[in-house]
Amino acid sequence: MELRVAVLGAGSWGTTVATLACRNAPTTLWARRAEVAREINEEHTHERYLPGASLPRALRATDAIEEAVRDADLVVMGVPSLGFRATLAEVKKFLRPWVPIISLAKGLERDSQLRMTQVIQDVIPDHLAGALTGPNLAREIIAGFAAASVIAIDDARVARQVQRVFHSGLFRVYTNRDVIGCELGGALKNVIAIASGMGDGLGVGDNTRSAVITRGLAEMTRLGVVMGGQQQTFAGLAGMGDLIATCVSSQSRNRHVGEQLGRGRKIAEIIEEMHMVAEGVSTSRVVLELGSQHGVELPVAREVYGVVHEGRSAMQAYRGLTRRMPGAETEMG
Repeated sequence: MELRVAVLGAGSWGTTVATLACRNAPTTLWARRAEVAREINEEHTHERYLPGASLPRALRATDAIEEAVRDADLVVMGVPSLGFRATLAEVKKFLRPWVPIISLAKGLERDSQLRMTQVIQDVIPDHLAGALTGPNLAREIIAGFAAASVIAIDDARVARQVQRVFHSGLFRVYTNRDVIGCELGGALKNVIAIASGMGDGLGVGDNTRSAVITRGLAEMTRLGVVMGGQQQTFAGLAGMGDLIATCVSSQSRNRHVGEQLGRGRKIAEIIEEMHMVAEGVSTSRVVLELGSQHGVELPVAREVYGVVHEGRSAMQAYRGLTRRMPGAETEMG
């Protein structure tokens, strides 16, 4: 049976995922602004987030959540973590029973510390929740470059159905039942990407930046495993793969934030000029709270938090990391 797909959120990644899905299933993309929906429907472009890209004529857009959701067999949430719960509350009004909900957001809810699939289960119980995650830079995928992603759902049959919706051409989709590990990998790597970007802004060199990224992966893995994720997930696409792409790409929002901090700019002015959300900014606070609760030491995340939320300089953060006395590589810190 052909699934009808609703993608909520017409940012760069939401629009890209809708473009992939519409090759395999009737797809409706919800945009907050009517002018964006009109541009997608009439011009088949989205110049604000995907400049120069040509979108499929089969892709339909609307600024009405009801229109997008009421007949959907699969709902994809492409809104940032900050607005995730509120958007779900609107979705709930029009959603048919048992429709799976897939999250694209790589963040953690600020006050509750919940992963996005947990937020889904909290707001709309009795609906299967999953996540699409991995090293997925929207502009490369929309341009046709090869990429791979993971659909994380704890139901093998549904995972295969959703896999077929997104798998398209050079975009390969793998399944993984470790929802916790996949979601945490996507959220935690954004904090490490800010640290990597700070190194670029400071000009610390590739050796130093490589050390920070590697130790960051160790932090992600330690916390993720304690919280119920599987260690091998953090060595795969949802962990190391996503971390590498986010830490080194000039297209990465979180790396951009870090680079600007490394050049001495203030976080408020960096965020104000950005059109898109850098999830690592708010996630850095939640990660430290989780680390404290679970007894996991997170030196890289702590330094990022100090710069983003406490007014420390990027230079002070890197001095803190490089002066830290190392132990055994397989141990903490």
